[in-house]
Amino acid sequence: MRPRALVTGAGSGLGRGYSLSLAADDYDLVLVARDEARLRELARRIEADRGTRAEVVVADLSTRSGIDVVRAVIETSRIDLLVNNAGYGLKRGLLESAPSELDDQDMVLAGAVRELSLAAVKRMRARGRGGLINVSSMAALTTMGQYAASKMSTLVFTEALAGELRGSPVTVTAVLPGFVRTKFHERLGVERPGPGWIWLSVRQVVTASLRDARRGKAVSIPGANYAAVAQLARFVPRSLVRWGSTGFSLSRRDEH
Repeated sequence: MRPRALVTGAGSGLGRGYSLSLAADDYDLVLVARDEARLRELARRIEADRGTRAEVVVADLSTRSGIDVVRAVIETSRIDLLVNNAGYGLKRGLLESAPSELDDQDMVLAGAVRELSLAAVKRMRARGRGGLINVSSMAALTTMGQYAASKMSTLVFTEALAGELRGSPVTVTAVLPGFVRTKFHERLGVERPGPGWIWLSVRQVVTASLRDARRGKAVSIPGANYAAVAQLARFVPRSLVRWGSTGFSLSRRDEH
């Protein structure tokens, strides 16, 4: 049997990149996102080009019903690799966002990740094999709003889970991408910040993180520049992190 991967947020960006890369490695796929049209287009492409099977699951992971739909797939069928990638940013800061908006974002970026991860790795451990990839962000090292807070939660959760599964045949990896060339910033209505050299392609992030996951690394930071930044961040005073994060957030809102 082919290995089978479930990818959330599969309709675009990194999720689409993971799906295409895994299909090229002869994985059957379960594609999860809110946009059914995009998922079905991707599934048709994968099945036509690669000959692997691609199932479509339409689910909104900010809702209880959406999480339950995906959890049911995990608990009733074989998933060899789970990629928790679904996510989005908010156009406004903490003070301008409604509490419900912050709750929904945290549910997608952290709550759903925890629940689906635990459901998957328990079954993987019982089978004696499997892998989990949770997409966090370099933003987890900053103080840039609820997005950063949720991504830090996912990073710590994933590292803790990797520690509990140390020595088992189940690998657990948190991925910390920096700026990636997707439609993320376009959807927020802001220009891509910073110089061109800070931007990574989807292929770079997917290739590096899948390689690290297969090697059993608990944390994957694609791009040598970002790996260096992560090392330096440990020595930067939090006051400076707050200053830089606030300035960056304000500049983005001004652009919008």
